[in-house]
Amino acid sequence: MKAKIRKIILSHIKAVKSVNKDAAIIEAAIKKIAACLKSGGKLLICGNGGSAADAQHMAAEFVGRFKKNRKPLAAISLSTDTSILTCLGNDFGFKNIFAKQIQALAKKEDILIVISTSGNSLNLIEAVKKAKELKIQTIGILGKGGGRLKNKLSLSLLAKSQDTPRIQEIHSLLIHTICELAELNFA
Repeated sequence: MKAKIRKIILSHIKAVKSVNKDAAIIEAAIKKIAACLKSGGKLLICGNGGSAADAQHMAAEFVGRFKKNRKPLAAISLSTDTSILTCLGNDFGFKNIFAKQIQALAKKEDILIVISTSGNSLNLIEAVKKAKELKIQTIGILGKGGGRLKNKLSLSLLAKSQDTPRIQEIHSLLIHTICELAELNFA
């Protein structure tokens, strides 16, 4: 058991070290997010499963606070309204549950943030397509090489692992880093 525990911890450390090399990309994402929020735009965030929980968590950190008391910042998790999700899924198919919300809610100043461990979720791909149609910037927080989403986004942050639990741990680190440093731009 101890050997298995150490193996898990070492794989986590390896994943953290790999993302540490991407400070410039992370900084670019933080600057885009801060500029969006400063200009009156909002963050539209979505994902499936555990990534849906990450989207909800990220939105809450911006609307509430991360570390400092400051004005609320505009962020919406598109993964949380069950009535909208089930209506859109039933009437238009699961692949459109985020794209339809983007069509209804987004404006040019906004940023779409998609969170995916695989980068291959059809509903996220459709969301990015809709965002591009509307000329909205897109940021991905991805894993497993970035999948089909990687090259469709304005900016991709990548957890360099094939192991979903390690990817989710890195996503949490990326989200916390983004929230902590972006909020330094606001009183």
